[in-house]
Amino acid sequence: MRATLYLTRNGLLEPLGQSQVLAYLRGLSREYRITLITYEKNEDRADEARMASARAECEALGIRWLPQKFRPQPKVIAPALSMLRMAWLVRREVRRRGVRLIHARSYIPAAVALVVGRMTGVPFIFDMRALWPEELITAGRVRRGSLLHRAIVAAERACLRRAAAVVSLTHAAAEYLNRLYPKEMAGRTVVVIPTCADLDRYVPPLGKPGTRVVGCLGTVLSGWFRMDWLASFLAVAARRDPGVLFEITTRDDPEQVRALVAADPAVWSRLDVAPCPADRVQEVLQGQFVSVMFYAGGEVSELGRSPTRMAEILGCGMPVVANDGVGDVAAIIREHRVGVLAEGPAPHQMEAAWEALEALLADPDLSARCRRTAERIFSLSAGTRAYGRIYAGLINGDGPCAD
Repeated sequence: MRATLYLTRNGLLEPLGQSQVLAYLRGLSREYRITLITYEKNEDRADEARMASARAECEALGIRWLPQKFRPQPKVIAPALSMLRMAWLVRREVRRRGVRLIHARSYIPAAVALVVGRMTGVPFIFDMRALWPEELITAGRVRRGSLLHRAIVAAERACLRRAAAVVSLTHAAAEYLNRLYPKEMAGRTVVVIPTCADLDRYVPPLGKPGTRVVGCLGTVLSGWFRMDWLASFLAVAARRDPGVLFEITTRDDPEQVRALVAADPAVWSRLDVAPCPADRVQEVLQGQFVSVMFYAGGEVSELGRSPTRMAEILGCGMPVVANDGVGDVAAIIREHRVGVLAEGPAPHQMEAAWEALEALLADPDLSARCRRTAERIFSLSAGTRAYGRIYAGLINGDGPCAD
């Protein structure tokens, strides 16, 4: 079997590590001998049972898993030191294992793969995931034009130019990159693979839930989630439906989340904020009738966003309430009629979104249509096959292909 290396700064025990890393590698490991390098947070490393379970699954799949310790602090120094350690580790694995291809998930791994690739001649996939420089600006973590911002943009440009293949989550981001970097992108095909979901797990419930529950899934304290929109929508829902309950399923600090979204007493008394193990997320979704996700739409950063939660929600046969300007989200909602787009955070705008949602829920084909849309766009098996074609094309010398 041909040896490949998958490099990510996410942890395998994180929800994204399970749904967007291991989920694809389960299929790819049938054809490739994979070494997986991840960066695990302290709280996950401390969970010995889950670490052992993840290690056992990797061994069963023939995946050589090398979990590293994630160090977030000091802010700039820690990632820099991490890159040096990562580069040494990747170079060692390339030489020892005869690695033919490096799959780099996001920017720092791609920069490392670029450096190691120049030293060893091993090609790499720049799996962008999102437009990270713009995400950092939107979240207020980096100032546009600063030394750090210029360095990240330079790395982005170099990775786009040198990568053997580029993968984008959205068509909107691919179009943006072609406009921003016409020279680097000339003649280059960007393969679009959205965040996919295991649709064997994320399925509609057998029966309708007895209680109407409005859900919100995933991190909301990231800096690029619109908490004011979420608070406004929940307040309108509480007024319009006295029996509705609210669930925010997140690993974020619950008290901080409550303080930001539950100023309305009617929301506070009916709101549950709690984490959920990755293997039980589908059970939470199956108990809801709609899920809400509001990102910083309209920002350049959001062109590259393909929310994992959207794939999982639609797979469960449930519509979404979202906003425009977020990757391909609005286009999917409009084309397939699988949700509602809120126009703004004002009460009258959220009232309009609630009324549109109630009208949509009256459509008897809604759940089946949500499921069909998930199968068409977000199928994990289709995404895995697309990655497999890229792997085969690069290792065989034919170039990337996702068709």
